[in-house]
Amino acid sequence: MVKQINVNIQDRFNKELPADPVLENTRRQVTKACFSFVSPKQTANPELLHVSPEMLASLGLTEEDIKSDAFLNIFTGNTVVKNTQPYAMCYGGHQFGSWAGQLGDGRAINLFEVKHNTKFWAVQLKGAGITPYSRTADGLAVLRSSIREYLCSEAMHHLGVPTTRALTLALSGDKVLRDVMYDGNPAYEKGAIVSRVSPSFLRFGNYEILAARQDTHTLKTLVDYTIRHHFSHLGQPSKQTYIQFFSEVSQRTLQMIVHWQRVGFVHGVMNTDNMSILGLTIDYGPYGLLDDFNLSWTPNTTDSQHKRYRYGNQPNIGLWNLYQLANALFPLIDDAEALESILNQYKTDFETQSLQMMRYKLGLEKADEKDYLLIQDLEDNLQQSETDMTIFFRSLADFKKANPSEGLKIVAESFYNPTAISDVIKQNWNDWFIRYASRLQLETATDEARKKQMNTTNPKYVLRNYMAQLAIDAADKGDYNLIDELFQLLKKPYAEQPQNEKWFAKRPDWARHKVGCSMLSCSS
Repeated sequence: MVKQINVNIQDRFNKELPADPVLENTRRQVTKACFSFVSPKQTANPELLHVSPEMLASLGLTEEDIKSDAFLNIFTGNTVVKNTQPYAMCYGGHQFGSWAGQLGDGRAINLFEVKHNTKFWAVQLKGAGITPYSRTADGLAVLRSSIREYLCSEAMHHLGVPTTRALTLALSGDKVLRDVMYDGNPAYEKGAIVSRVSPSFLRFGNYEILAARQDTHTLKTLVDYTIRHHFSHLGQPSKQTYIQFFSEVSQRTLQMIVHWQRVGFVHGVMNTDNMSILGLTIDYGPYGLLDDFNLSWTPNTTDSQHKRYRYGNQPNIGLWNLYQLANALFPLIDDAEALESILNQYKTDFETQSLQMMRYKLGLEKADEKDYLLIQDLEDNLQQSETDMTIFFRSLADFKKANPSEGLKIVAESFYNPTAISDVIKQNWNDWFIRYASRLQLETATDEARKKQMNTTNPKYVLRNYMAQLAIDAADKGDYNLIDELFQLLKKPYAEQPQNEKWFAKRPDWARHKVGCSMLSCSS
């Protein structure tokens, strides 16, 4: 008997919702069910690379647990915890604007749910083998994408962005065939598994698939379950509760995207199956954080032509996705006017919250009716000259309202090619700094107090693609030290960390067009 880990398992999803009656792990259409039971794939030679201490404690586990074979085997899929039944969730989705039908957990397997200190956590493995929803894929993941997901989900949490979390990063010991850029040149890579943790992994697509199949009975069962366990403050399920539920999902989605815009995060593949019902950032695939401020940038090669999921369009896509969720919930609500009102409120609230977010980034505590013009002109200037977003806003905190002529010098390090900035662009910047200084005169805060506030909004360190790529390149050679170095760095993104100043730097030239640093595919 393999020793088990000691956690308080209280499964709900696979106990309270309808299961797929077919137990064979074969690719198929699954109807009138929210999930299918499935066991993770046995791996050849698993090896634990990193564990998040914070998430370890959140589940009620200890540092001592990490040393056990049970821990390694459970979180790499080689052992199923006694009295649990792993499963893959059934959902559909709109991909790049078109209905794709059934999708589901093609390479994620949910292990169990844990209750600790009054909080519930669902634990799942990503890359643990095929499920009925894998379609033509192998259900596995590679080290490259697993490092990116592990580091970024934890980094985003410390940035203050709502997100799913990660517990462990491990090698499977297997080789996985991948065509990184979809160019017909597949190669074998190291297989890996990430254990992901979240209060729930429910997505818009879980509801969409049931509505698309006109399975209103299962749809109601799932919505009632969601409200009972994740929105219980709304009260007992009813038509009015469903409306309030949709309103709160809309607000959470909006707030999440405002945070994305604040730190320059671009998801890269905002399909409805990648939208969390809890308003959490979910599914770290071809994501990226802006190097230079560019409203048109997308990290996804699949999206390079139409740029549907570009940085500047994320708020609009959030709304588009909410329209699809509204359509899915309509059979339970039957009130188009109420749903339209909530969707219109999203538009209004986004304008208000986005403006307020930018005020915070600029150190403005009071509201002035001309602030939107100041911000609009700032964004124009940032795009006229290739300007590093993170370095610019962090440096701007050193601006003194009595010395607007020093503005350009203060942010000089944020320009990728300072010698290419024309006199006209320099004048535009100088004019903007004069207006900014004038606007700051309306504030009561001292320069020092403003700097302190700005440095709690504008991070100094973010997980740039080139940084993740350096960790990936080292890991491919068997050196995993940089994973931990970046993990520790990104736990305090707003702190100065003088010993880590080398990471407060623009994207190096070698990374401008390198695969994994500038553009990524959905392949993982």
